[in-house]
Amino acid sequence: MPIRINLDVMMAKRRIGAGELAEAIGITPANLSILKNNKARAVRFSTLEALCKALDCQPGDLLEYAPDDAT
Repeated sequence: MPIRINLDVMMAKRRIGAGELAEAIGITPANLSILKNNKARAVRFSTLEALCKALDCQPGDLLEYAPDDAT
């Protein structure tokens, strides 16, 4: 998938754990894990907004375009 979610990088920079972040943004740890491990097929803008607010970052800090080798 050409869009990567660099959530683990921002979490490390902000020194926040998955459980703490999940609680802060109001999603389950399982759903946060899906985002963190790049298994998500979609991200709601409300979730992206909550992540940016909790991590004090911009959407571009979390999302990265990386084209597939096949294209």
